[in-house]
Amino acid sequence: MKAAVVNQACNGVEVVEKDIPQVGSGQALVEVEYCGVCHTDLHVAAGDYGKQPGRVLGHEGIGIVKEIAPDVTSLKVGDRVSIAWLYQSCGHCEYCNSGRETLCRTVKNAGYTVDGGMAEYCVVEADYAVKVPANLDPAQASSITCAGVTTYKATKVAGVRPGQWIAMYGAGGLGNLAVQYAAKVFGARVIAVDINDDKLQLAKEVGAEVVINSAKEDVVARIKEITDGGSHCAIVTAVSKVAFNNAVDSVRAGGRVVAVGLPVETMDLSIPRTVLDGIEVVGSLVGTRQDLAEAFDFGARGLVVPVVQTRALDEVGDIFQEMHDGKIQGRMVLDMKKCCKH
Repeated sequence: MKAAVVNQACNGVEVVEKDIPQVGSGQALVEVEYCGVCHTDLHVAAGDYGKQPGRVLGHEGIGIVKEIAPDVTSLKVGDRVSIAWLYQSCGHCEYCNSGRETLCRTVKNAGYTVDGGMAEYCVVEADYAVKVPANLDPAQASSITCAGVTTYKATKVAGVRPGQWIAMYGAGGLGNLAVQYAAKVFGARVIAVDINDDKLQLAKEVGAEVVINSAKEDVVARIKEITDGGSHCAIVTAVSKVAFNNAVDSVRAGGRVVAVGLPVETMDLSIPRTVLDGIEVVGSLVGTRQDLAEAFDFGARGLVVPVVQTRALDEVGDIFQEMHDGKIQGRMVLDMKKCCKH
């Protein structure tokens, strides 16, 4: 089978031939239909979280179950399922037992610590593969598997209530979905912030009430003006220290900033303002299996519609470069049935 893997130098991605993986106890073999490309894949390929030469990338996979182990009862052959970042957690620690399985200290992550979905076939832990609703387009489902569930969970963590203002810093693949979940599921008033007018236009089309180009305007002053003192909360999907700092400065007293993007820098944080204004800064890491099932459901009902473009597997190197250069709108999705560049 063909697979996109971290190259041996751990400075990029390459497409290689590999054997189809074998199913073990509790596992299922999935024929991959689609796999989205996430900014985290760039970090893994570059060795930013530790070198993983030869690792099959991808944690936004969707495919059809072709084989199950004899002890599997949660799936059957023919099911369409996810290949998500949460590949497996231990199931018995304090985090797993309190609905926070993504924080498990021995968690396994697809496309990082175990082989992921950028391949024609992939093995999944059956109990961690979430079924895809029949009326949800599988290419769109691939984006919900990571970007969608990540922003859905982040909006939950933000605690925004209907009619409140929420600022979305970053209007790319994650930010676009964050706008949709916040506006159409949670009933929030959304301000989208980016430095790219094309991405902001798309954010406006999918539900943002206000868009701000932070390269052209004082974003903090503008948000405070629009919201009469600051947004109630902010979500930062941008991979930028400046965006995190602006988010903290643009929320009102008692506001909450949810960190999602993963820049390598550290953010600045005024301790006096944090204390005196009761500002909360929290991290949000993808979502649980239940979060993903809910996120899929909103997609299946048409409330959230990922903007996707399908490409061939052997275009993955080009996609990584385009993502690095900030040229991608929506989500790029690898179609495993496309065999060559178009």
